[in-house]
Amino acid sequence: MLFILLMIFCSVVFLQLLLYFGIFSSFAFAKKSQKQPKNIPVSVIVCAKNEAKNLKKHIPKILNQDYPNFELVLINDASYDDSLEIMEAFQKQHSNIKIVDVENNEAFWGNKKYSLTLGIKAASHDFLLFTDADCMPNSNQWIREISSHFSSEKTIVLGYGAYEKVKNSYVNALIRFETFITGLHYLSFAKIGLPYMGVGRNLAYHKSEFFNTNGFINHMKIKSGDDDLFINEVANKKNTNICFSHDSFTTSIAPDSFVAWFRQKRRHISTAKHYKFKHQFLLALNYILQVSFWILAILLLTFSYEWIIVTSLIGFKLLMQYIVYIKAGNKLNCTKLLIPLPFLELFLILFQFGIFIANTISKPNHWK
Repeated sequence: MLFILLMIFCSVVFLQLLLYFGIFSSFAFAKKSQKQPKNIPVSVIVCAKNEAKNLKKHIPKILNQDYPNFELVLINDASYDDSLEIMEAFQKQHSNIKIVDVENNEAFWGNKKYSLTLGIKAASHDFLLFTDADCMPNSNQWIREISSHFSSEKTIVLGYGAYEKVKNSYVNALIRFETFITGLHYLSFAKIGLPYMGVGRNLAYHKSEFFNTNGFINHMKIKSGDDDLFINEVANKKNTNICFSHDSFTTSIAPDSFVAWFRQKRRHISTAKHYKFKHQFLLALNYILQVSFWILAILLLTFSYEWIIVTSLIGFKLLMQYIVYIKAGNKLNCTKLLIPLPFLELFLILFQFGIFIANTISKPNHWK
């Protein structure tokens, strides 16, 4: 029996190495391509629901972009705080701001996709760049960097949305690690021609992609997924590009508690079951291999069966994983976070399993 477990363990390690060097290394070892600025007209779209404080802080970061031709479309999604008033105050000072005021709609209550649809229709330009109200660009080159990756063929650009570091916070470190892993996955898959998601904190596409697929109509009833489900539906090898220069990142303030983060991830992960089968299969395979690796490693070491072979495989697997992850971490600006990698990975396995159980018992709520 132990011999069979050892053979399965060897197979698991081999398959993990194939994933690391067949998929994740495509991004980890990718060279940053130098794109010429195109200065195409861009509509930056921000959907806000009760985000008065963040709007006051982050709108100036967008307005101060070093880019010659852009408008800022601010969507007030039935806020009951001062969000609309703050938008209007900025609009009086800047002619390139357009406000879309969305009132509560019984049929689409709590559905961000409805509000985004109105904002997209109101946008003056064909190239759309999305971020959230609680996000800010890392630099004044954000629009320039993202838009430079558009071409006649590439009509979707996937960016990276990081979270702000909080010192001496274990929850913040876990959130940033999970964000790194998510970024590594969707950027790597896109790099090999299998784009499956993007994040609304930093995402761009041509308006034609939206209207050619009738917008969010195929998943309008699903509360989340204005970013990942839409990209899963329309993105392919030919029309998708990635942008990972540090100047192209956006940064958000992470949830300040484990409970708030858990609720947020419940909404995000609930959409994964609607991905295309090939994407679900590859993501599930990666998770199953991670779980199998640790369970089999612990079992074999507990019985001290061929412990030299087992420990050697564990060490080799972790070494290869570190090489790929650190290279990717350099690109996503989070290398130091990866030092306790095995412990963070174990936590994330349990965390994702907990979300799966919670989402099986009940559905997550609307976006806000």
